[in-house]
Amino acid sequence: MVGLGVAGMAAAIALSGAGWKPVIVERAPQRRTGGYFVGLFPPGKKAAARLGVLERMHLRTPPDHRTWAVDASGDRRRSIGFLDQPGHPEGTMRGDVEAALWNGLASHAEVRFGVSPTAIAQDETGAHVAFSDGGAESFDLVIGADGLRSTVRRLAFGPDERYLRPTNSVICTYALTGQVPGFSGSDQIALVEPGRALWVFPYRDRPPTALFAYRVDDVGLELRKKPADALAARYGGMGGPVPYALAALRDAPECLFDSVQQVRMRRWHRGRVLLLGDAAWCLTLYSGMGASTGMMGAAALGDALTAQPLDLTAALRDWERRMRPTIRAHQLIAHVKGEGFVPSNPFNHGVRHLVVSQAAKLLIRKPAISLS
Repeated sequence: MVGLGVAGMAAAIALSGAGWKPVIVERAPQRRTGGYFVGLFPPGKKAAARLGVLERMHLRTPPDHRTWAVDASGDRRRSIGFLDQPGHPEGTMRGDVEAALWNGLASHAEVRFGVSPTAIAQDETGAHVAFSDGGAESFDLVIGADGLRSTVRRLAFGPDERYLRPTNSVICTYALTGQVPGFSGSDQIALVEPGRALWVFPYRDRPPTALFAYRVDDVGLELRKKPADALAARYGGMGGPVPYALAALRDAPECLFDSVQQVRMRRWHRGRVLLLGDAAWCLTLYSGMGASTGMMGAAALGDALTAQPLDLTAALRDWERRMRPTIRAHQLIAHVKGEGFVPSNPFNHGVRHLVVSQAAKLLIRKPAISLS
């Protein structure tokens, strides 16, 4: 197993249950904590329960949350947002999901930190892996659960350019030290304009997370800038919650500043090498299903290996056949959700406004109000 994230730890738990002895290698020197807001949808909760970690997971959805649509001048009206989607996803943090999996991992797997694969070769006896520390070892199965820019994918399937599909979007997400002044701690905030947006996601027991998302022509050039400078250039002069969020970024101990891309592959396994989670099918952050599908894919892999313990090829083929329709659907939906998070042009922004306004009228019992 390569990668100590959601998909990697979930796969280790599932494979241990199927009778395997997993080894996880992680290039970081220690387990990473923290992370940004994620939604856990009902299928993800079901997978977490099957893996035995749901009860360990810290879910943080505010019980009385409300969503406000805000404009650049600060005017606001009741609306709907991420937590109001069908299925009512639970709000949590990536670190919460990973902590639950880590605690559930216990003795299920050996974990090696500070090491990554540098070469992978296969023959009829196994998959032979060379590591960055100079060691080498053979395995019955190598699982790449090492994220969007997967080393395993690059070594076994080819360069990133074959599989990454850009959306011409950049995101910056980080924890605020407190809620935006003038809003309650359980308020979700959405400032959405053509080409740029700011979302604030609340928790019931900690300060919210800010998410800036915007469209650019040259993603590479944008990512060479410092996050605070890039956002100041894109959002400078805007009012509402923007000045508070920008000021908080300069003091944030960490942030995720990255491009938004999907991974599209015709196959997720080749011989004894398999990809899982973002390495295989990154849906984009806009989907909100990354953590859920990582655990779903791991649980399904455990089922496939249990059902066909003596035929690895058939088990992997069956696993991929079962998972692909779900992933394909969520990859398509992610493009629609992306326009909901940050519309790419004025027309799509107008369509979004109409759809959200009509949905809000149906879902919000009390009439919309304006507080400027």
